[in-house]
Amino acid sequence: MIQYIDQQLIVSKTIDFANAEQVYLTGLKHIQQHKEFPLVVDLAQLEQGNTLSLAVLVQWLRQTPDNKGLHFKNVSEKMLKVIQACHLQDDLKLI
Repeated sequence: MIQYIDQQLIVSKTIDFANAEQVYLTGLKHIQQHKEFPLVVDLAQLEQGNTLSLAVLVQWLRQTPDNKGLHFKNVSEKMLKVIQACHLQDDLKLI
């Protein structure tokens, strides 16, 4: 679900109610060990972007310096629509 490769967090599969806490905690562990920000979060392998996935990403972001320590790449069209519907497009750095 979460891998740390080449200074990036790779999020894969689906974040759902059964695994959201574990995904959050695993990602948080990597974020806390990371020394230089921003850290890139690659969403190319995330199978389904939804509000629960977004909640995990926002919680990770809140654990970074100035709440701006994550950059998100390969954001799917569906996930982008969820971000826009939640009015978070100005809070999340999409690359």
